[in-house]
This record gives sequence, structure tokens and C-alpha cells, in this order.
Amino acid sequence: MIAPSILSADFAHLADEAQAVAGADWLHVDVMDAHFVPNLTLGLPVVESLLKATEIPLDCHLMIEDPGRWAPPYAEAGAHNVTFHAEATDDPIAVARDIRAAGAKAGLSVKPGTPIEPYLEILREFDTLLVMSVEPGFGGQSFIPEVLQKARIVRNLVDSGELRLLVEIDGGINADTIEAAAEAGVDCFVAGSAVYSTADPGATVQKLRSQAASAWAR
Repeated sequence: MIAPSILSADFAHLADEAQAVAGADWLHVDVMDAHFVPNLTLGLPVVESLLKATEIPLDCHLMIEDPGRWAPPYAEAGAHNVTFHAEATDDPIAVARDIRAAGAKAGLSVKPGTPIEPYLEILREFDTLLVMSVEPGFGGQSFIPEVLQKARIVRNLVDSGELRLLVEIDGGINADTIEAAAEAGVDCFVAGSAVYSTADPGATVQKLRSQAASAWAR
């Protein structure tokens, strides 16, 4: 699965930018509040507008404080998957259950420096694990390969039947890094500048999907 990140798109033409990647599996929307991360992007009103402009399922990544308060409205609005950060709450299970009750899939994200082991027991409450392969907050950063061990650990639990979970990765994903991530067991790849910096974003999505599929087959 390929999820182009509109963080790298032209914010003045988001409907057109969504249409440009019409063959994508998800459209990744980075919500930042300038508190949890040192950047400010967009919020619920823009997501509501995007939902009217595209049929691609929205994958909302909330890099915000107090997700217990702010995450459920994104699900209520119609987002397909709503992910929040483990580091942003003391009760991730409650937030996940509220997201699911509001009608969306629930995702948990961890920063590059956050170990996955303390969260393995609660991943049964989630539909998605988003492994950050850059520090959250800004696009265009370099991929951190060490985080792939987290994907491998969770992939093994999924393959053994202990978890039913989609493994997603976000940060520095491009033609040079996607195969290593696929080989580590990642299912869904968020790609921002690697897609939207090209002349044909839709074709780039297809190329990245083919690369990932070939790596999976190996």
C-alpha cells in the first residue's frame, strides 16, 4: 500500500493534488499543532474539505497533544484511519477505543527513539502501527534505518497470529529506501516528497508499489 503525504503537496491546490495520486491506497494527512511537534500544518476543517474532494481513504496522522480530545472528531468526519502518538497520551487504549467507536480504524505511532516493546501488549487494540522513520514534524528528512527493527518485531507477531495489524512507515520513504522497509515487513508506505516532487505523482505511486511488491516477494 502506498499513502502519498500531502505535507509535500501544494496546499493551495489540495483537491488537484489528491486527484494527481488517484491510484493511491490511502492519502496521508499530517496534522501538527505546534506543541507536540514544532510545526503547524492543518486541522479538521481542511480534512473535512478533502473528504469531499477525493474518494481515496484518508489516513490522518495526528502529531498533536491531547489526542483523547481531538482524535475522535476526525473519525466522526469520515477519516478511514486515525493515528495518534504513543508519547502524547497516558491512556492510548482509551483513545483507540474512542476512535473505533467513532467509525475509523485506530493507529498508534512511535517516534524513532521510542522503543516498541512497552506497547506490544496493547497493539491488539489497534488496527495500524505507524513506525516513524524520521523525527516527526517536518517533511523531506533522511530515513533512519535503525527503526526497521520495530517493524520486524511486529511483523513476526502478525505472521505468528498473535496480532492482526497493518504495519505502516513514515519518513524518508523513496525509491532508495522502500525495498528495505518492505523486506522488514512493512505493509503501507507513506511517501511525501518522493511522490509530489515528481512530474507525474500518480506514476510514481505505481513505481513505488511495484518496488515494494518485488521486495515483499523476495
